[in-house]
This record gives sequence, structure tokens and C-alpha cells, in this order.
Amino acid sequence: MLKDEVRTRSYQQAIIQNKHLFKDKVVLDVGCGTGILCMFAAQAGAKQVIGVDMSSIITQAEEIVKDNGFSDVITLVRGKIEEVELPVKQVDIIISEWMGYFLLYESMLDSVLFARDKWLVPGGLLFPDKSSMYISAIEDAEYKEEKINFWDDVYGFDMSAIKKMALLEPLVDTVEGQQVVSDESKFFEIDLTTVTKEELKFAAPWRVTVKRNDFVHAFVVHFDIEFSKCHKPVYFSTGCKAQYTHWKQTVFYLQQDLTMHTGDVITGNIVAGPNAKNPRDMDITLSYSTENKHGKFEGEHFYRLR
Repeated sequence: MLKDEVRTRSYQQAIIQNKHLFKDKVVLDVGCGTGILCMFAAQAGAKQVIGVDMSSIITQAEEIVKDNGFSDVITLVRGKIEEVELPVKQVDIIISEWMGYFLLYESMLDSVLFARDKWLVPGGLLFPDKSSMYISAIEDAEYKEEKINFWDDVYGFDMSAIKKMALLEPLVDTVEGQQVVSDESKFFEIDLTTVTKEELKFAAPWRVTVKRNDFVHAFVVHFDIEFSKCHKPVYFSTGCKAQYTHWKQTVFYLQQDLTMHTGDVITGNIVAGPNAKNPRDMDITLSYSTENKHGKFEGEHFYRLR
């Protein structure tokens, strides 16, 4: 993830270019990893930085902090944020790279909200503090033929039972900008200063307009991240037409290809939340409806990220 320049540079800019927010403040990094965000905060003038991570990477992070001369400012704590004791009662700023695939899958947002409610001072800051999710339609005949329709005829045998399984699991991969055939629809927003854990399970409508005559084989979801409290807001996107990030995009293939024309409108609904039996998995139901001279297309598909 350190090689993800979009991700790392955005955090660096948000912190280093806003030293007036960090000077003499107490900062908590939730899921500090190698400690790079902790060091950005120390560079920005924080008087105390506490990094928490439950993995063994904390051992290397301690060496890195020492090697870069920040041992007097940065304290590292190994453990789950929900269980550790901090050397302070409150913090002024929480920083965290909490985002997962599809924004919320295997994310650390629950932990960030726990830390916010337990330690952040009233009026304290979160970096980042806002996020939005978007959906758009794509043409992807080549991949769908290679990876999904392949199972219809495997050396003369019908293996469509595996095709059904393949369609259940969204694909996390890079989608080229030219594959996008519609505009994008924002369907979910998060304000980290106020959102609750319960609100992360959601149902949201969406609506996109097709921009060219083409086929729709799938819908793709991406997210944007914003550091809105900066003097000059810092923002980055994980969209198909933006610079590559390690989050890529999340693709939901359809059982039925849609034949679409410029100006056609597709409406739908997306429902997402943790799986009841295994909260580490995420269940997503995506429905859509559209109508043109080729007929009425509608469907509802269930997917599971795991």
C-alpha cells in the first residue's frame, strides 16, 4: 500500500500542508501499520502521536520510528483498538487508512468509530472525514466471455453450476475508463464525524443515464475520499477514470446483458450489510430496471464479498 502513490500522497498532503491543525496536538493513528501516517503527523508538529495496530508489523514500525528520530514523539501500542489502554485520556485528531474494497468490506471503519466515541475530544478532527460511493454501467464482453460464460461449455460439458457461483461473487479489479457507458450515480455518503455503526448497513436508490449505444454487462462501484477540514481540501477517487489505487473497483456482473442506447435511463437499488452468520462477509443485493425499444430489462441479483 505504500507504493499506492494516490493513497499515500493524499494523506501526506492532508497532514503536512495543514501544520496549523496538527501543531501541539495529540494524534491517534488507528491501524498504524508501518507508522508512516504517524511520522507525517510528527513532521506536522504534533506533540504526541499514538499508533495502534494489532499485527506484528508494529515491531518493524518501532524500528522505523526510531531510525527516523521520532521516538520522543511517537508511541506505538500493539493490540485491538477496542481493547488497548492509551497513555492519554483524549486525543485531538484521529488519522486512519480504514477503507476496504467496496469501501466497507474488511474495512476498519468500525474501529475508527469506536476510537472516535471513546477518545476524540469534542470538536476533534478525523483524517479523512468524508467518503462517497458511486455506481456506473460498463461494457465488459471480453472478460465476461472469458471468465463467466466459459462455464457454459467446458470441452463439451455443461458446467454452468460453477457459472452461478462465479456470478455470486463481485470482482475486485481494474476497469478501464473507456468501458464505462453511463454517467455515475452517488448512492451512499459517510460523514465520519456523525455516522454510527448501524448506519453502515444501508439501502439506497441510484439512477444512471447511458452515454452511448452499447451493451451493459455489469455495474461497477467505486468510492471517493475527502479530507474536508484541510485549508485546501484534499480529495482522491478510486474511479475507473482516475489514477490507479490498490482498491481498484468492484464489478457486479449481470446474468442478462442489457442492450442500451444513448439517453436510456437505468434505475435501481443497492442494499448492503454484513452477513448475519459471518460478519466478515458482506451481502449485497443489486436491483435494476430499464426500458427501451428492445423491451423491458429488470432484475435483482444477490452477491457476497468474502
